[in-house]
Amino acid sequence: MDTGHYLQRIGYRGPTQPSLETLCHLHRCHLLSVPFESLGIHCKELIVLDLPLLYDKIIRRHRGGFCFELNGLFLWLLQVLGFDAKAVAGRVRNRFTGRYGPPLDHMVILVQLDGQRLLCDVGFGEGFMEPLELKLATEQVQEGGIFWLDLTGEIWVLERREISGREGRPLYQFTLEEKKLDDFTSVCLYHQTSPSSIFTCKSFCSLHKENGGRLTYMGWRLISTMGEKRTETALQTSEIPAVLHEKFGIKLGGDFEPKDEEILPPLEEE
Repeated sequence: MDTGHYLQRIGYRGPTQPSLETLCHLHRCHLLSVPFESLGIHCKELIVLDLPLLYDKIIRRHRGGFCFELNGLFLWLLQVLGFDAKAVAGRVRNRFTGRYGPPLDHMVILVQLDGQRLLCDVGFGEGFMEPLELKLATEQVQEGGIFWLDLTGEIWVLERREISGREGRPLYQFTLEEKKLDDFTSVCLYHQTSPSSIFTCKSFCSLHKENGGRLTYMGWRLISTMGEKRTETALQTSEIPAVLHEKFGIKLGGDFEPKDEEILPPLEEE
């Protein structure tokens, strides 16, 4: 890894010694610079969980990716910089079907720092801008929302709340058992092929903006959100490559097929 090239890619300038300030700044810069996207799947690119390949795609070719790619690469960066960081596995609650995905559906990063356990996630569209403290039943307020962690047995659940005190909407659940990148290989293939996966059914690209906003391309729409305000712009197929380049800095290779199909619920919840 060329850490200087990586830090340049995410627009990070500052110290690299492990500290809470460094971690928060790295996390925020990553989310503001590297899109969460499924575009490779719709260009018929095979996504392989190999760190040099992910580095080439995201850092050298200025692309984004989904959780295994983005968090896998960010975990590598944190470990190279000297952070005590590991990968853990979760299951995302699909906002379209209301169902949780299969085991190892999502990769999250857990960092141990100065006696704190911190949750990091640069590979989730509705996520938090800065690391969350792994702390029960506490509202953690950020510009992207109010986040809340609960625990049942060994399963942690992350919720997002729009207004303080109201019941949250579950985003995903996870455990603290350490996982390796190879452990996610079969689910990575599932997300490239299953009609129950948002990545297979919808071509999208999403990037966080300052002050809690988010810009998202999906199918034939460009969607801008800022708090409760949401605007949509319809796109023609011929306009999409220029929008991806102008708004997200992405230039696709090969044949790209936009897609926005209904996601089928899994046959049974595992």
